Amino acid sequence: MADIRVPKLNNNDSEYLVVAWLVEDGKPVRAGEPVVVLETSKAADELEAEESGYLHHDAALNTWVTPGALLARITEGPQAAPAPAPAPEAAPAGTSAPRDAVITEPARALIAELGITPEQVASLGLGVVRRADVERLAGAVPEQEQPAVPQETNRHVLSRVQRAVARAVTTSHSTIPAAYTVVKFDVGPALARTKDLSRQVRRPVGLAELFVQAVATLHPTFPLFFAAVDGDGARLSDAPRVGVTFDMGEGLYVPVVRETGTLRDIADTLMRYRLAAAEGDFRERDLTGANIAVTLHTDADVVLAVPFVFPGTVCALAITSPQPELALGEDGAVTTRTVANIGLAYDHRLINGRDAALFLAALRMELQ
Repeated sequence: MADIRVPKLNNNDSEYLVVAWLVEDGKPVRAGEPVVVLETSKAADELEAEESGYLHHDAALNTWVTPGALLARITEGPQAAPAPAPAPEAAPAGTSAPRDAVITEPARALIAELGITPEQVASLGLGVVRRADVERLAGAVPEQEQPAVPQETNRHVLSRVQRAVARAVTTSHSTIPAAYTVVKFDVGPALARTKDLSRQVRRPVGLAELFVQAVATLHPTFPLFFAAVDGDGARLSDAPRVGVTFDMGEGLYVPVVRETGTLRDIADTLMRYRLAAAEGDFRERDLTGANIAVTLHTDADVVLAVPFVFPGTVCALAITSPQPELALGEDGAVTTRTVANIGLAYDHRLINGRDAALFLAALRMELQ
């Protein structure tokens, strides 16, 4: 018999939601077959069976589970797995849960956001109160029973994705002493090449693809820019893994480009990520493992953007919108060129201003 337990999928969440069982309870399953989908704050991730046999669910659909918790058991025969300890049952109508009921952190956050009282929480009659329970309670509380909130203090409840962004930003600003350097790039020649390059690789190629390729190329020359702080030293990486920001209206995501050997590989990956960002349909492994970030701020007229340094990395590159600019040609005539301000936010514990300037100069050479 083998257990399927909840793995630690990321550093942002303390619990995950069981959103789908891909194999029915008591049905046969093969090793390597996806059996369950867990939803984190930013992604949905499939877990696979490590052995073949018969799958017996332990966690119910639409419940929250914590790392290490038992999801299911796989047995050699179709007989049921040993019954787990019964889950806490709701108290009969009119009774309350004990005041020392366990309330998960996501549930506590929502309770604070909605102003739900301890008495209302106790009325659930649960030994363990999860976020889904609080959401259900909020929908059931009559409007007249909800705490009165002055009109001027109405709150906007953040989405799960935005709460994950908020945690990352807070961690970054409180733990990473960041600095910033910005350099003007002439991106006209690079933009002029994108049409031919798109034809060659049969995929859309733009500044995002070119910058990811150029950044990855600098990994051997600037290893500290792809490192992680480790006490009074740095933990170097074996290869470039470039996180790229996407926000298509479903929240900010930073999926990772691991295959950077060819422009076709990069274009393939970024196209897949654009489609995933439009639906908010990422896997957790798409969003973990970056050792440098390329942040895209290419909406029209954006001339400066200062990204935060993502926890676990030491650099974030900002690419802004290309802008026309008047310039003097070699013959003294006035011409027009296309420029973009390219900034680098960096962890000052590992990288100094001179290093940042050298990195940006090398990046400009790679792009040209």
